[in-house]
Amino acid sequence: MNKKSMTGRSQQRKMRNRIIIGIIVAFVLLGLIASCAGDKTNVLDPSANSSSSAESSVVPWDYKIEQSKVGDLIGGDMTLQPNNQMLPNDNNYATGDNVWVLSFMTAEMKTASDGKNDVTLSAWTPLKTFKTEKEAKTDMDQLKLQIETEVDLIGVYKTQYESKERDFAVVKLPSGHNIKQPISKERYAELKDKKRVKVVLEEVHDFSDYDLAMSKFRGWAN
Repeated sequence: MNKKSMTGRSQQRKMRNRIIIGIIVAFVLLGLIASCAGDKTNVLDPSANSSSSAESSVVPWDYKIEQSKVGDLIGGDMTLQPNNQMLPNDNNYATGDNVWVLSFMTAEMKTASDGKNDVTLSAWTPLKTFKTEKEAKTDMDQLKLQIETEVDLIGVYKTQYESKERDFAVVKLPSGHNIKQPISKERYAELKDKKRVKVVLEEVHDFSDYDLAMSKFRGWAN
């Protein structure tokens, strides 16, 4: 075997080794890229990295009734003026008819690890139409209830700013949320030693799941 032949084979072996090494490096790089992509997903997902992320829930917040006028009829649906919101035309209304509309609003409530509440309200959304205001009010009165009950009193406290003193009470609602209310000095003296107090609440029930309700403070019962 001549020297030229041996040199050619040596070069071929070096070339094959370089190709093999190149393939191995490529696989390693692909593995690293996939690993980084997985880490990036976790970084973008707050729940994967934050132990103090807020708990979120959507609850019924309010209902209202208002008069509107039927606009365009589209198949079995109708639009309501002036915002062109669409609802099923279950009562066979005609364009131009006056109707009473029951609308609802929800709230997204986030409770952080420190107990603070952050509330985001939705836009008003039409739910149902009625021919008379009385019919609409009857339905709404079943979804919004005024009740008198006892709740836990977390405590009362005073604040002072520029020689002005203010008194507050903090109560825990049946929904589990704490709310703060300004109170008079007379009520402060009345509540300071109590653990339970009587209040007036408004219970707002979800129209599709009546057991889901939000309790809202509406005043002191006495």
